[in-house]
This record gives sequence, C-alpha cells and structure tokens, in this order.
Amino acid sequence: MEVFLLLVSFAIILTGALLFTNAIEWMGHRLSLGEGAVGSLLAAVGTALPETLIAIVALLGGSKKEDVAIGAIVGAPFMLATIAMMLVGVSALAYRHRRKTGTTLDAHAPTLERDLVFFIIFFALALPFGFGAPQEIRIALGIVFFLGYAYYVRRTLRGGGTVQEEETLNPLIMDRIPTRPEPPMWLIVVQSLLGLGAMVGGAHLFVDELIKVAESFGVEALVLALILAPLATELPEKVNSFFWIRENKDSLALGNITGAMVFQSTIPVGIGLMFTGWDLSGYAALSIVLGLIGGAIAWIALHRLDRFNGWAVAGWGLLYATFFVVVAL
Repeated sequence: MEVFLLLVSFAIILTGALLFTNAIEWMGHRLSLGEGAVGSLLAAVGTALPETLIAIVALLGGSKKEDVAIGAIVGAPFMLATIAMMLVGVSALAYRHRRKTGTTLDAHAPTLERDLVFFIIFFALALPFGFGAPQEIRIALGIVFFLGYAYYVRRTLRGGGTVQEEETLNPLIMDRIPTRPEPPMWLIVVQSLLGLGAMVGGAHLFVDELIKVAESFGVEALVLALILAPLATELPEKVNSFFWIRENKDSLALGNITGAMVFQSTIPVGIGLMFTGWDLSGYAALSIVLGLIGGAIAWIALHRLDRFNGWAVAGWGLLYATFFVVVAL
C-alpha cells in the first residue's frame, strides 16, 4: 500500500508541475521576458519547486525526516547535472540530422555561462560546511545563498535574450476557448496556483510514504530521497527539453536545466543550511562531488566547445552510474 501511495504522490506532484510550468511559460510570454529568462527562471523554478517543497515538508515533520530533506536538496542538482544533461545530449545527437545546427548549440550563450558558473560556485560552497560547521556560520551562509540567487535573478532578467515566440508555447491547459489569440492573465494565474497546490499536497504524501517504504525495506531514507525524489519530480519535466532540442530551441531546453541547477544549488541549499544540522553523510557528499563534476563537464561542452559532445554524454552517464554502484556496494 505504501508503494502505491508513493506512486500516487508522484502523479500528484507531476500533475501540479505540469500545470504550473505550462502557466509560467505563458506568464513569461505575456510579461515579454527573453527566452533565456523564461527557461532559466520561470520554467526552471516551476520544475524545481517540487524538490523544494519536499524538503520543506520534510523539515516540518521533525528530525526523523531531516535525512529526506537533505537527500531531496542535494539529490536534485546532482540529477540535473548528470542524467538530465545526458538525456538532453543524447537527444541532440539522435536528432543531429534533423536539427538545422546539428550538434552545435543554438542557445543564448551568456545565460548558459552565467547559470553554470553560479551553480558550480554555490554547490561547491555548500560541501565543506556539511562537516560540523557552527550553526551561526551556517545561518549566515544560508542568507548569502538567498542573496546570491536574488542577484542571479537580477542579472538574468537584464540579459535574458529575445522574447519567446508564441508558437513555441503549448496551449494553456485550462484554456477552453482555443479561438482567442492568448489566454487571459487571470486564467494563467489560477492555473499556476492550482499547480502549486497540487505540488504541496503531493509533497506531503511523498514524504510520509517515503519514510514508510524506507523502513519496510530496511533502506536509508536518504538513499531513497537521493534517487526517487529527483527522478520522480525532475526527470519527467525534462521531456520538454527533449522536444525543444528536437526543434532546435536550445535556449529553452538548456535554460530549463541549467536554471533549475542554479535554483536548486541556492534556495533549497540555503534552507538546508539554516534549518537543518546540514550533516552530510557519505551518500550526500558524494552526490555533491559528482554533481560538481557534471557541472564542469557541462561548462566545457556547452560553453567552451559550443556543442553536444559524445564524450560529455558518456561522462554524465558514468557519473550517475557511479553513484548507484557506490550505493549498491
């Protein structure tokens, strides 16, 4: 029964994320934000919210659920910097003959560079403070992480590229009048709030059932949170990136991933630093190290080489496989 309810919580979270991200993309279009800003801010935050909500809900559940919170916090950036990047790279290589630019990127380069640099700096900064740093220092550092993301948002809004064309958007899910040119803003807001509500409810159910499943199988809740939470709430949303890559809309596809990497390495990590003991176990520390390596590979492949590289794809897959091998052993 616990496994069934865990699957139900996945479905609720994903449904909410689908409603939310769909509405956020339309909101970005109506607000005339550039494609880089829409991908790295609006779409990325919508994708990243489920993990953040899982972490917050777990923290509200007390010390027993702190491992779930830390697992959700560090597991999401790790997954994004490895398996999500790998799948987008595989998509680009598979559709290289269909794409006008082949394996070469057609993206807003300043956005990608800014995203990856912010991710590597902040995710690396979180690691050394996971081994017994005083609470006062962790609280101060958490504030720095929040301010860092605020600065990142300001920079991205100022240099977000060209405005997203309407034909790149999927129809608003709740809009039942397809003949009108654009959905009204009030309907966009309502859909985004409904999506957020679904994600909150699904996060409550997810945390409760994750603890029960971990106890029944004798597996650490942290391990399940590092593996299941990111796969359930991040990976399916990357289907959008798959279609965008196929259609040569690289700014949206990659911004969705790299922007989520920045969000996940600042806001949730800041919450963890301030409201948990931030005691990183071997698994959590390993996921941070591997995630940083994945981010470095992304910076080399996407910024320095300006293309999707087969060696980079293999490297991202190897990093994710390494984590599973270590856990199994």
